[in-house]
Amino acid sequence: MPNSVLEGQRIRTLALAGALALAPFLFLGGPDWASGPFFRSVWNLGHIGLFALLTYVFKPWQWLAGSRLWLATTGIVLLLGILVELVQSELDRQVDWRDILRNLEGVWLVLAWQPVLSPRTRAGSFSRFAAALTGLLLVLELGITAAVAARQWQVNHQLPLLYDFRQEDPSHFWSGDLTASARNTAGHPYSLEIDLGTGTYSGVSLNNLPADWRGYEQLSLTLFNPSGEPLSLTLRINDLAHDRGDNAFNDRYNTRLMLKPGFNTFTRRLDDIRNAPANRSMDMAQIRRLGLFAVRLPEMRSVYLSDLRLD
Repeated sequence: MPNSVLEGQRIRTLALAGALALAPFLFLGGPDWASGPFFRSVWNLGHIGLFALLTYVFKPWQWLAGSRLWLATTGIVLLLGILVELVQSELDRQVDWRDILRNLEGVWLVLAWQPVLSPRTRAGSFSRFAAALTGLLLVLELGITAAVAARQWQVNHQLPLLYDFRQEDPSHFWSGDLTASARNTAGHPYSLEIDLGTGTYSGVSLNNLPADWRGYEQLSLTLFNPSGEPLSLTLRINDLAHDRGDNAFNDRYNTRLMLKPGFNTFTRRLDDIRNAPANRSMDMAQIRRLGLFAVRLPEMRSVYLSDLRLD
């Protein structure tokens, strides 16, 4: 048997082994709702790798060519991706419909580059265009992961600040109705304007923050109340174990903050936060979420978060 054929069989065997190793992770393990952004982003790249390996294992170009090759494989993988996401929803796993696109990117990558890299075929203009386009899609996916990695490196090295008030877009860090504002700042370029509604609970949550609070003694936050009327807010803090538990009220830290008109600075001892759970100590190396919310406001209000740090 020619050496080139033997080498091709070896590569196909390795691709099969890799696909078999990756396939179970579509349904087992992986990020959950409490996982951090970088883990999620890296995990998502696995869809591209798995379906690229599967495409090389089955080699659909041995039976189809041209537009039929692209349409048939795209249709099959599209249906398979939808089925996988539906099964995941039944297993109480997070469903991400963008995974279907990543599956297709893995298939398209191999379909486009196989004729370009094969010594036995001559790539036409469409193949070269498809190779360039799929290569660009892969670079974009890797770029997204690199951007997330850079952002998470910054988050983990910004202490004592729990949030960097230089950010113009808080959506990568917070959830809720808030925007960066140049008003009512406290030594930072921006504050965060938080809009509070009249629902039972209305507020914001800092979900992407430095997790390791060990080595610090207290939490300090500065809020500005633009109204002439006082405002009551609740500060909530929990660790990773709480997120992955039953989210019981007595398993986290809750305290009331009464805001007078104008600037208000509050400090809370980290020992109190550590000892807040009823049946355990909070893991101060794995703080996962910090929230500010109001309860049943009679009318809509706004408040500005101007500083948030550990001391």
